[in-house]
Amino acid sequence: MTTITIDADSAEYDCADDDTILRAALRAGHGMAYSCNVGSCGNCRFELIEGSVHHLRTDPPAWSERDLKRNRWLGCQARPEGPCRIKFRADPAYISKHPPLVCTGELVSINALTHDISEFSFAIDDPDDFQAGQYALMELPGVTGARAYSMCNLPGEGTWNFQIKRMPSGAATGALFDSLAIGAQVRLDGPYGTAYLRDQSTRDLVLLAGGSGLSPMVSIAKAAAAAGMLTERKVHFFYGGKAPQDIIDEAILAEIPGYGERIFFTAAISDADGNGNWLGPTGFIHEIARDQLGEALTDCEIYFAGPAVMSAAVQKMIYDLKVPMDQLHFDEFY
Repeated sequence: MTTITIDADSAEYDCADDDTILRAALRAGHGMAYSCNVGSCGNCRFELIEGSVHHLRTDPPAWSERDLKRNRWLGCQARPEGPCRIKFRADPAYISKHPPLVCTGELVSINALTHDISEFSFAIDDPDDFQAGQYALMELPGVTGARAYSMCNLPGEGTWNFQIKRMPSGAATGALFDSLAIGAQVRLDGPYGTAYLRDQSTRDLVLLAGGSGLSPMVSIAKAAAAAGMLTERKVHFFYGGKAPQDIIDEAILAEIPGYGERIFFTAAISDADGNGNWLGPTGFIHEIARDQLGEALTDCEIYFAGPAVMSAAVQKMIYDLKVPMDQLHFDEFY
């Protein structure tokens, strides 16, 4: 166990030998900014004032030679080598309602949703608290480094369920789809993420998902119904894929109370070539949402999850439409 001191007010917290400076801070209730938790976004940069650290990843995408020269490190990758004093701008928005915990998950079921997306359900040996839209870090046997996956179910069910897309040549998804058997155990760490359902909002919800970005959007739709939000609000759920085989069966949403009356689902494919049997809309899913909702989009709470190119396109659209940024919710892990 190592002591980390926050330079601004000399507050101290403990960091376990197998933890990182970011995750230990969040467990201790300190609002250190972050998003992806895997070294890709750079939101968790901090300045090392005293002490020494090393990164878990030798080549985190969000870390540069310039950062090293300025003695800036990534909180999600930095493991202290002894007591440290660090400097970062604390923000209470990053303090989770449910502080993240490390637990063991036992694989209890696998259900295929499309040709390359399956839902993996893990029984949790600790409290399964989280907010709809949050994610957990999963460590898999034989795979270096944790991966971030969003839950698709609701807390209180005794499991964390993840709808995961197989990635070509992906070590983690290869292990999940090809090697992990029922009864296998994995290390889970969570919950994390700030793109959770704002259940006090009075606005309609727009959920934009691509690929395995489906998972947190399903959780948010379920939670909105369970919280009684749909008596006066609507959920507009948009899901995009490249071809018809990528599109989910809407039956996975039809079981949610209010589906078809307060929850409306639209699927679209982006590649029209060779898909003559497709009867639904064609185009990028954020553009489909914009065309369907028009100016009403500016008065909605908008949640989205999907690949990096989709993230950039959605953010540009939101900016162009002058939607207030506090109505946009997403986590950057891809």
